[in-house]
Amino acid sequence: MLKRGVCNSRTPVRLFNRARIAVTDAFFRRFGGAAALSAADRHVLEDALRRVRQVPSRQDLVREGERPSDSTVLLEGFACRYKLLPGGKRQIMAFLLPGDICDLQLLILRQMDHSIVTLTPCRVASFPRMTIDSLCQLSPALLRELWRGTLVDAAIHRQWIVSLGRRSPYERVAHLFCELIHRLQAIGMASGSQFEFPMTQADLGDAVGLSVVHVNRTLQQMRADGLIALRANVLKVLDWPRLKAAARFDAAFLRDGSAGAAGTEWL
Repeated sequence: MLKRGVCNSRTPVRLFNRARIAVTDAFFRRFGGAAALSAADRHVLEDALRRVRQVPSRQDLVREGERPSDSTVLLEGFACRYKLLPGGKRQIMAFLLPGDICDLQLLILRQMDHSIVTLTPCRVASFPRMTIDSLCQLSPALLRELWRGTLVDAAIHRQWIVSLGRRSPYERVAHLFCELIHRLQAIGMASGSQFEFPMTQADLGDAVGLSVVHVNRTLQQMRADGLIALRANVLKVLDWPRLKAAARFDAAFLRDGSAGAAGTEWL
């Protein structure tokens, strides 16, 4: 069993070489929003993302301090960004969903300042980091979409900082649930009032700065309050208005003008 989401060794992954792949709709929903990518842009992206591999659950995609030559797009599955502190304590800084580019910062920074680990079995596509640089020169629309996505990611990070610094434990968990629901809706992965939630209580605690015991108590209270049901890695929202009220959640930071933007209400 992996300790706190850290891999002790690199598990081999199966590499699929294809002349062309059908990139998941999630990627184009994530990076084809307000200024929708043209058919030519989509074609170029699909050609760039030809190297697809399956990655097991709880395996590092990239580690802090590494200088990978390739960047990675998450096509299927869930992953997270994290840092390890001396003594093995972990802080999760973001959850990554299908369509997210895991390490876009490598275009500028070159060296990873944090690690990325899969939370479920994932399908990822890799491309040389300079490829996206070239693509952006060919497609101003793609450059605009990548910039837009980066700004939304920054807005999410600011909300996490507020949660860790000022929100109560109950509000932190509720706010994170609301964020994930909106993000999953935006890529078509929230079915009605429920969605896949493969994170463990340890994962959740490391994201919101709580112990596993405190997370468990918070989830029990949310169940008792009739807000959620969590069973078999599926989270079901029982009362969406009350969950938002409990989190004091305003989805404005996620409303980026994209087609199918987060913020669709289903209750």
